[in-house]
Amino acid sequence: MTQPSRQAFVPFVSVDNMMRLVLHIGIEQMMVDLAAEIEADFRRWPLFDKTPRVASHSDVGVIELMPTSDGQTYGFKYVNGHPSNMKKGLQTVTAFGLLADVATGYPLMLSEMTLLTALRTAATSALAAKWLAPQGATTMAMIGNGAQSEFQALAFKAICGISEVRLFDIDPAATRKCAANLAGLGLRVVPCATAQEAILGAQILTTCTADKQNATILTDNMVGSGVHINAVGGDCPGKTELHRDILLRAGIFVEYPPQTRIEGEIQQLAPDHPVTELWQVIAGQAEGRHDPRQITLFDSVGFAIEDFSALRYVHSRLRGTGFYQDLDMIADPDDPRDLFGMLLRAQAA
Repeated sequence: MTQPSRQAFVPFVSVDNMMRLVLHIGIEQMMVDLAAEIEADFRRWPLFDKTPRVASHSDVGVIELMPTSDGQTYGFKYVNGHPSNMKKGLQTVTAFGLLADVATGYPLMLSEMTLLTALRTAATSALAAKWLAPQGATTMAMIGNGAQSEFQALAFKAICGISEVRLFDIDPAATRKCAANLAGLGLRVVPCATAQEAILGAQILTTCTADKQNATILTDNMVGSGVHINAVGGDCPGKTELHRDILLRAGIFVEYPPQTRIEGEIQQLAPDHPVTELWQVIAGQAEGRHDPRQITLFDSVGFAIEDFSALRYVHSRLRGTGFYQDLDMIADPDDPRDLFGMLLRAQAA
């Protein structure tokens, strides 16, 4: 049988190779790099195709496609969100993604994105806090100590200089897991018995819970002036974490309003409630935190441009590493018009 040409092969980054790449670069360094890549793409935000993610909702979760392009490179991510998976011993979120060349339509890379999504989500959170959190913030409350929690804590350490993280989860085993994983990584880790205890002395409040319902993880009276809230765990219609009154007191910053108004905390507000797009702050077109006593809220739902940035970063780091394998993915006959003939020749061989 005729061997495939080089055009047929697409680099594939498996979970094993993604872990090897992350450990080769360093977990914190990779999140610093990802934040820089995302920040650079946010500065050229108008160049990108933008659409709310294409979602297929069910009563147990959601499956989504997240596409975008900058005109030269196209990327998409497949991602699910199934909160009940945890009870089955499965991940709540899994993902994979693809980069392609706009000029030819040929794929450039296929990659796992379960790990990469955790890394880019944390990097985006810390990037937003770099622009919005009170100056000199040293302490973060991490409410929800599941799969994302350690990534969030280390991203805020590496990018924002956080030195203490205060942990709370309704499941004490999750808090013990998170504290054990963060031990020896340069943070003061304080397990807490309640959410109220966790937020004591914290300038940054991160919520990252998984229940698919309108929950109240933070009530209005828990949130004092001058804090930054990083709301990570919403991301679908009918699922929120913050009391509505907190939103009414906060300066709200989002990724892409048409998506966030469907999925984020602001689904609780009027469709015309004013919000500021994070890219505008980064590009100098809008004001971020304007008062030390202001409450700022990053209503994080995740947007395709962040995944595009992460995929492009990984692609740029693959050359010469061996942290990928070639997949024979593209039919590449000698004569582009003779795909059927390629099939016949394979039969003859």
